[in-house]
Amino acid sequence: MTGLVLDDVAITLDGRPLVGPLSIEIAPGEVVTVMGPSGSGKSTLLAYVGGFLPKAFAARGRVAVDGTEIGALPPEKRAVGILFQDDLLFPHLSVGGNLAFGLRGSVREAARRRALVEEALAQANLAGFADRDPATLSGGQRARVALMRTLLAEPRALLLDEPFGKLDATLRHDVRAFVFARARDRGLPTLLVTHDAEDARAAGGRVIEVGVDPGQDAPRS
Repeated sequence: MTGLVLDDVAITLDGRPLVGPLSIEIAPGEVVTVMGPSGSGKSTLLAYVGGFLPKAFAARGRVAVDGTEIGALPPEKRAVGILFQDDLLFPHLSVGGNLAFGLRGSVREAARRRALVEEALAQANLAGFADRDPATLSGGQRARVALMRTLLAEPRALLLDEPFGKLDATLRHDVRAFVFARARDRGLPTLLVTHDAEDARAAGGRVIEVGVDPGQDAPRS
């Protein structure tokens, strides 16, 4: 199957169940939201899929992208992009330098690298920003640069770890729309984790709730 597949994924900490068992199939261009309160294991799930789950956790289950199992691969070999709540732009690099950092090593020609960076800036409505210091950018501009840097690495799936959480309401709406549109345009199976029902509504896809006490009302999507 094409897309991102999680099959019977379960994660424990000190023998205590934290996530799952959980099975999800995400088609190319589809956004699936995993929603739950803080501490419910949402980010831990993304860490497992991305290949950087801390050793304190124990996990099982199959993860595959486009039919290829990636669970035994190191993070850099999984072709899975991830956006965090913090944009993680490098302060010592220009905006263009940050974007170039995302390019695959196989893109070696300087002219080609510059062209890809300029194209990414144009797509983000940031044409002419290559030489800018990231510190001079607004929150929304930084978020767009972070996404385009991730996309320049040509991922086959996208993970979103509450990347809109630090934006104000207006920016949050605009950046959400930008991120989801780029993911769909590129046919990327996308897994979003959040505790915000507005994020889930904006994603417009399936919502899977985790960490909900059966005796309490579930978060509304």
